[in-house]
Amino acid sequence: MSVSEVSQDQCPLCDGRGWVIEADGGAGAARTCTCREQGRSQRLLAAAGIPPRYRHCKISNFQTSSGSPRERTQLTQARSIAQQYVDGFVQEGGGFRQSGLLFLGPPGVGKTHLAVGALVELTERYMVHGRFVEFTSLIHQIQATFDPGSPESKREILDPLMDAELLVLDELGAQQSTPWVRDILYLIINHRYTRQLPTVFTTNYRLDETPKQPAPAGRSSLDRGADPEGSQAIQEGIPLSSRLPAMLVSRLYEMAQPVVMTAIEDFRREHKVHGARLR
Repeated sequence: MSVSEVSQDQCPLCDGRGWVIEADGGAGAARTCTCREQGRSQRLLAAAGIPPRYRHCKISNFQTSSGSPRERTQLTQARSIAQQYVDGFVQEGGGFRQSGLLFLGPPGVGKTHLAVGALVELTERYMVHGRFVEFTSLIHQIQATFDPGSPESKREILDPLMDAELLVLDELGAQQSTPWVRDILYLIINHRYTRQLPTVFTTNYRLDETPKQPAPAGRSSLDRGADPEGSQAIQEGIPLSSRLPAMLVSRLYEMAQPVVMTAIEDFRREHKVHGARLR
């Protein structure tokens, strides 16, 4: 990361003044600092591909109220981890951190909200060139390139994702694991792994070491109106390794810090009256 990509209030070039002195053989000449470029963060956010439904999402407006102390504690911890990740994104020496986050939990607990919130804050604070993609939509988008009349190629779709300074890959494991789907995932994840590019993942499935959570008594997997397998993956203990090749799961252990969000309540429904459309 170059110093020109740091927001004005933290810029090491101008110390927040908005201008710097350049040597000219005399007293020096003042020039506008690059951190004052107007509207740059807004343009980066517009190019990040965040769906309209999630553009309001920030870490600061993530709701942690819940019916039980255990759930409130877990959601508060998840929000704290996301904020710590953002606060520590620029490492000593000026480079971006190389690791990411992996949010695990059933639908409705706020995984996508926190992932997008981190992307938004990093874009606004450090001018990060980030991208958001929901994996099933990505697969359909790539499949559309098979049409001879498609305006896009597979490479034009994948290259910006593989090389983004920060990638949010939403709903990991949601698509059935066919050989072709596994190839696409491997291409993205391995590329970012080998180049040490940070990636934030969300998934309804669990890592093998995540303790199995009991299904809520008296409720079926259809109560949420969601895919039964996906919505109950955490509660029923379905591991991510059942959806992804072992090699990619191994990559995830090295690439991202797990953030477990197994709260049972559907926060998307609970906070609908407040306009907090969480995922």
